[in-house]
Amino acid sequence: MRLTKLEGPSVWRSEGFRGQEDWCQRLTDREIQEIRDAVRHCESKNIPLFDITKDEFPLAALAERFKLIQQELEGGRGFTVLRGLDLAGLDAEASKRVIWGLAQYLGTPEPQDRAGSLLHSVTNTGKVIANSDTARGYETDDELKFHNDGGDVFMLLCLRTAKEGGVSKLVSAGALFNAILDERPDLAAVLQQPFYFDSRAQNVNEKKVQVVPIFTEHKGYLNVLYKRRYIVTAQRFSDVPRLTPEQVEALDIFDRLCADPALQLSFSMEPGDIQIGNNYSILHSRTKYVDYDEPQHRRHLYRLWLTLENSRPLPEVFGTTREFGPSYARRQLRAAA
Repeated sequence: MRLTKLEGPSVWRSEGFRGQEDWCQRLTDREIQEIRDAVRHCESKNIPLFDITKDEFPLAALAERFKLIQQELEGGRGFTVLRGLDLAGLDAEASKRVIWGLAQYLGTPEPQDRAGSLLHSVTNTGKVIANSDTARGYETDDELKFHNDGGDVFMLLCLRTAKEGGVSKLVSAGALFNAILDERPDLAAVLQQPFYFDSRAQNVNEKKVQVVPIFTEHKGYLNVLYKRRYIVTAQRFSDVPRLTPEQVEALDIFDRLCADPALQLSFSMEPGDIQIGNNYSILHSRTKYVDYDEPQHRRHLYRLWLTLENSRPLPEVFGTTREFGPSYARRQLRAAA
């Protein structure tokens, strides 16, 4: 159990950024043209989306940038936003090729659900979490409280924005842990003990819940796994222990400090933006949004979960989670190779 403060570039506070240039990278005209040329190459050869590799999505200048992004994701700040990509003239299938092709320069896409889907559309489907055992937040227009996704990193390509709202927010898990430790070290300890999470019927081992701490230290890394909504919905199962007053207090301080403007970075994504974040060191959220009436104008993003090539070691408990199980298994395969 860790009860000392974290240090390093991944422990940042938004008040420490001088401006957008500290965390947002603008693509050059040459890089944008490379992407378009690579998409056309795949289209001309009629390569199925999930068969696209680095070789089939050739990049030169961008390949060098993505090497630096890998180092930023694991060992650096933990996130970046790429801006400036013009999606005009690219249909839905071409846009899928963009995010899939770029992802090949970071790592390996992993399943995002029990069905093994490698790419998800983040858009409002009309589902309601309270009315379903399987609906997930990305399928709604709800506010998404601070949480993390699956895989080593999440990668989002914004196709269209909402009429109102849908603001993105990021928090450093390390800075958050330090803030909790400053205020309530006893609750920092509680957050390193097991919590029950609703698996939303997405865990391939068919378990309805997964039991894992919110903060887990392993081989010098402090990792986070947090979804309060699913901690709460897990309480609907009679065999799941009731949350203790200390656990509720720990969840409350976690949420309260995530909302601290000095900690959180807020920004609105633009069409063509690509947001990438390390799921072990970054928490993200989204404000509720109001969509356009016309389906073709509604908010829409594509999402991938990836295992990085330069990934950190993971604790064994992550191997049983729907979020990190595939990335844990891939590490085992690499070690055995």
